[in-house]
Amino acid sequence: MYKYYLQSVIIPVYNTVKWLDECLEAVYNQDFEGKFEVSIYNDSSTDGSLDLIRKWEKQFAEKSIDVVIGGHTSESPRGVGYAKNQAVQQCRGTYLSFLDADDVMHVSRIRKQYQAALAHPQAIIGSNFHRLPTGSTNRYTHWANTLTNQQLYTQIYTSHGPSLIMPTWFCHRKVFEKVQGFDEGGKGVPEDLIFFFRHLELGGDLYRVEEDLLMYRYHTEATSFSIHQDTIWNIRMKYIQKNVIDSWLTFTIWNAGKQGKKFYKSLSPENQKKVWCLILLNVVVK
Repeated sequence: MYKYYLQSVIIPVYNTVKWLDECLEAVYNQDFEGKFEVSIYNDSSTDGSLDLIRKWEKQFAEKSIDVVIGGHTSESPRGVGYAKNQAVQQCRGTYLSFLDADDVMHVSRIRKQYQAALAHPQAIIGSNFHRLPTGSTNRYTHWANTLTNQQLYTQIYTSHGPSLIMPTWFCHRKVFEKVQGFDEGGKGVPEDLIFFFRHLELGGDLYRVEEDLLMYRYHTEATSFSIHQDTIWNIRMKYIQKNVIDSWLTFTIWNAGKQGKKFYKSLSPENQKKVWCLILLNVVVK
């Protein structure tokens, strides 16, 4: 059924009316020449987002671009993981381009990431990006935009989260289905990080288009601000132990200051026994 469309743009929406016009206009202006659709899931918005979506549905029809609109009107939203899963379930695209409703695609994003996905069918395809307001999260943006292909894999357990930034993700539908979708735990759950680690566990690949294809908006209403750093830490520790440390016989913790001690305390009892020493400022504590 879904093979009729080459590509579906996946947009979860919850009270983003202030940014939605700019987001959808950028999708409307894509230079991709293949058949694509827009799949929007309205997660119980109360700010007029749905009315704006209906307006844009008519404009997309002028270009023969179909818009699939789903949603619910319960008292509270079900969360971004649920909304993304529903948007994918209702769409018919072979390839999926994920887009947050507060971000803006470059006009060539779909075309360039589709070309990359053809060459890397088992991969999550990302891209470079810039942030608005200009200058926000400079360290984070520089880190993500300058990772080498090898570092996309070797830096997956850093504090920054996925080495491919979620708002830039593009992939074949089979990549999504293999992971079985996003975690639907709701507010406070880093569904992108969990999906990312699971994708790699299952042998998935990573690839980044080294062009700026997205404006990634920085604001305090973003979902990421609802996620506690301890939650991210615990997920990282779970996967680094499962996929790396569990197979080691012994190891040393370097730079064992506050973070090193926290790392040690977060290990399972079995893995704590594998720690040969903790090293801090050339002082060895055995």
